[in-house]
Amino acid sequence: MAKATKKQALGRGLSALLKDPENDIKTASDKNADKVVGNIVELDIESIEVNPFQPRTNFNEDTLQELATSIKELGVIQPITVRKIEFNKYQLVSGERRFRASRLVGLKTVPAYIRIANDQESLEMALVENIQRQDLDPIEIALSYQRLIDEIQLTQEQLSDRVGKKRSTIANYLRLLKLDPIIQTGMRDGFVSMGHGRALINLDDKEIQLAIYEKIISSGLSVRETEKLVKNLQEKDKKTTSDTSKNKLPSYIDDKMENITEYFSTKVDVKVSRNGKGKLIIPFHSREDFIRLTKLFK
Repeated sequence: MAKATKKQALGRGLSALLKDPENDIKTASDKNADKVVGNIVELDIESIEVNPFQPRTNFNEDTLQELATSIKELGVIQPITVRKIEFNKYQLVSGERRFRASRLVGLKTVPAYIRIANDQESLEMALVENIQRQDLDPIEIALSYQRLIDEIQLTQEQLSDRVGKKRSTIANYLRLLKLDPIIQTGMRDGFVSMGHGRALINLDDKEIQLAIYEKIISSGLSVRETEKLVKNLQEKDKKTTSDTSKNKLPSYIDDKMENITEYFSTKVDVKVSRNGKGKLIIPFHSREDFIRLTKLFK
């Protein structure tokens, strides 16, 4: 217990140091910076602003209230992380749920680790730390991965090393961003799972995606049932495409088919191989019909 009290006193002492204009620490090489960086400091909640790079956009009110109750009873067990942006002003890097819950119960100060970093480093720290430590929904994770790729200029391989995930896992998350926005919202709200999303992404037609999405919700389809439905649609589409491709004739033949049919007064079947060779099949329905056709060749 004495140890905890000593630690809190140390945090308050560092807080006073940071409020002294003569000890305004701006870089890691400044005087007294070594006393602050890496240590837990009690910071005034009012001196902390939310990080605009925060990937989490949805906060479940029930779980936030549960965390607030825990903090009220036990305090903030895991310090938040902030970066110093100006004198006595800080910006969240990670720990926004703890920060929000602390404000919810009326705390005046919150324990924090202080980092000194530029905006790009802050973005990377915020995204990586939140991906690793927070319970983000699949779309938030996908958006965080995409921002790291776009704004930090990381390849999927570099991102894999940075966040400790397989490249295939990262690719699966990123593919979710190709889903219709309505489905993405449904995934964020918990109506469908990432497994459902991964099945739906195999369909290029977004109207069909939405139709199956509605069926998942109305019929309570499992991921396995959704995968089976998508597979059946793909096989049906493949067969239709194959049949259409089979029946498609070169333009030089197709343009003349109406004339040929009119000339023979019957539907003529044409088959063409890939090498350009083909057959004209002219059906006849009786002896008289056959004789009629033969006269046309004279």
